[in-house]
Amino acid sequence: MKPGVSPAQYAEQLAAKVRPLGGDAMANSPSEQDNIILLLDAMAVLLTLMLVSVAGLGVLNSVVLDTRERVHDLGVCKALGMSPRQTVSLVLASVAGIGVLGGLVGVPAGYALHHYVLPVMGRAAGTGLPPSVLDVYEPMQLALLGPAGIVIAVLGALLPAGWAARARTAMALRTE
Repeated sequence: MKPGVSPAQYAEQLAAKVRPLGGDAMANSPSEQDNIILLLDAMAVLLTLMLVSVAGLGVLNSVVLDTRERVHDLGVCKALGMSPRQTVSLVLASVAGIGVLGGLVGVPAGYALHHYVLPVMGRAAGTGLPPSVLDVYEPMQLALLGPAGIVIAVLGALLPAGWAARARTAMALRTE
């Protein structure tokens, strides 16, 4: 619509022209459509935050269990002169491969799910989603999402890595 043209008046004039032909036209309330799109965006953001949180907590759980199992090995490394920074690097490196794999698998899977779930959400809300809502990722953005798996893995492993770095060598060596 051109600026200054009322959608309701335009729809009325168009309806007067197409009713003799068996058609009809009416103006949608822009606020309802905006609210639906805003609601869908909010749901997508909420689902994304929940998935990132669950992924981070899963990494945290795995690294805590792995670090507790390897506490004696870490004690031996510390007794041989490994610094706390090197201990943190060792623990973080142990999850880097999983993070790379998660990014390589997760980005294409997420892209496919995005194209499956959003139309279903739109139909459930009673609206058809235009391609501008569905085609939001460019190849460069998808390439930048790949390292997100590494970031989630490292963030989830920071707490156990800090615990391993602070662990006293004697206590770690006595632990089996």
